[in-house]
Amino acid sequence: MNEASEVVRAAARLAQYASVRGIVGPQDRIWAYNRVLECCGLFGPQAPFDELDEAYDFEGDLSVLADAAVAAGQAEDSATGRDRIMMRVIGAIMPRPSEVAQHFDMLVGARGPKAATDWFYRLCCDVDYVRRSAIARNVAWTTPTRWGDLEITINKSKPEKDPRDIAAAGAAPVGEAYPACQLCVQNEGYSGRPAADAHGTHPARQNLRIVPIELGGERWGFQYSPYAYFEEHCIAMSAEHRPMHVDRASISCLLDFVDQFPHYFVGSNADLPIVGGSILSHDHFQGGLHEFPMMRAKVVESVTLSSFLGVEAGVLEWPLTVLRLSCDDRDVLLEAAVYVLDAWRGWSDPEVGVLAASSDGTPHNTVTPICRMRDGMYELDLALRCNITSDEHPLGVFHPHEDKWHVKKENIGLIEVMGLAILPPRLEAELESGALTRDEIGRVFGMVLEDAGVFKWDEAGRAALDRFLASL
Repeated sequence: MNEASEVVRAAARLAQYASVRGIVGPQDRIWAYNRVLECCGLFGPQAPFDELDEAYDFEGDLSVLADAAVAAGQAEDSATGRDRIMMRVIGAIMPRPSEVAQHFDMLVGARGPKAATDWFYRLCCDVDYVRRSAIARNVAWTTPTRWGDLEITINKSKPEKDPRDIAAAGAAPVGEAYPACQLCVQNEGYSGRPAADAHGTHPARQNLRIVPIELGGERWGFQYSPYAYFEEHCIAMSAEHRPMHVDRASISCLLDFVDQFPHYFVGSNADLPIVGGSILSHDHFQGGLHEFPMMRAKVVESVTLSSFLGVEAGVLEWPLTVLRLSCDDRDVLLEAAVYVLDAWRGWSDPEVGVLAASSDGTPHNTVTPICRMRDGMYELDLALRCNITSDEHPLGVFHPHEDKWHVKKENIGLIEVMGLAILPPRLEAELESGALTRDEIGRVFGMVLEDAGVFKWDEAGRAALDRFLASL
């Protein structure tokens, strides 16, 4: 078989795959085949639509087509150039965003939200928006610790970020680039930018579909993460490019989300540098199906919130300081959560290094909130965070300390707060060389979470926690 015939067969197989997976209708195969050829700068000839075997290599055919597009001058000869043409090919034969949204809403009404998310997640996997092959390369295991079995992953698909870069990105002016960030709804269908662009590289998103949802009376978008860290890792992002914030409005949005998708948890990163997530510039939440180690943590101390009848509250046995609130009345739960948040924002305890604000008014205290439904009750975990720095710990007192940077230097965001480590790919080589072992990495991650805890599990820390709880 010559090279040209292999390319057209790849295009035909891709059109057949789209038909089999329901991405296009059976009557759309010829149209899809021609659209694929057009994207690659090709114009025929006719190719047979052969049956696909169970081991069909979707990404392999995309790679063949990308090479053909490079040869035809339709894409630059680089990894990012090939990725952009592959996304262009997929995007050309996908349903329009409005069609995806209409089908999603139809499934919600006819069969319920889980049926809708099942269908949408499968679509996002089938069109390679959820990069299953890249995710499969990640290394994962569990390590037993005093906090239960912590989940460890070495993330081989995305680079490690410096906390200072994250803070700088969060403070960057809006409107310098289009889209302003990778979470903006304007990414839907975007062709991407090469590294040589004045605004830097930006991934192609022709295969991205976003389902409109409403949270807090505003328009938000619902999508899945391309480099999912756990089962059905989804993202809800504001339609407006605005900074992260944790307050009454955002917690109310979390409750709105679980009202719409009661089978998913949802949470927000903290809204301050150091203790926030990797993107502070765009208001967003993350959720999904996964049960994290923190969700299995026991309540070891009850907390009395006398002004909020019906709210059960307690302290989790967890390395970070986490208060769990639960109630069957979302309005009462919301008021209790805001009360705790406001109390924490204003709390200082110099004996354990907690300072609510600097002398210039810069705030240091916030929370990482996580919400879900459990046994008919709303359950809300509030992880107390403080981003104060010191001469000894210039990247953060309650941030991974320097003696653990060989394993983890990045911010401890929402996912890691709950006990799932996202560790850099450089660790794989150290594992293979024997410089580190899996148990050692897991043990260090547990210590990293202890560093992030504002009230330690020692006599001084427990006394300090009691002082804060008494203030409630």
